[in-house]
Amino acid sequence: MRYMVFVNMADDIGAPPPALVEAMGSEMTKMFAAGSMLDAGGLYTNSECTEVRLADGAVSVTDGPYAEAKEVVGGYAIIEARSHEEAVEGAHRLIQIHRDHWPSWEGSVHVRRIAGPDDGPPPRD
Repeated sequence: MRYMVFVNMADDIGAPPPALVEAMGSEMTKMFAAGSMLDAGGLYTNSECTEVRLADGAVSVTDGPYAEAKEVVGGYAIIEARSHEEAVEGAHRLIQIHRDHWPSWEGSVHVRRIAGPDDGPPPRD
């Protein structure tokens, strides 16, 4: 099963320390080699973001930054896991790496399964 993993953090957190970059690089290298990580990357800040929105039948385009954004998606990964629990375990490792190498960092990791062509539409709550 494929999962999309989102790393959420404050928009103004600043650059990560070199120790975190090195530790994340090492972990990602292992995951790519094992075939459990399919893609990953960091995302630019909200100042380089554009939102295209549909509301009340009208389409609007708004360039960032967004004053109301307190937390943003700062990175993502697409992983392959045998179960949801295995995907969550990987997210826990990611949080622990941040805790170990950037103790002041605060954020969260969301783990969401990607619906494949044979799955049909994802279930709605």
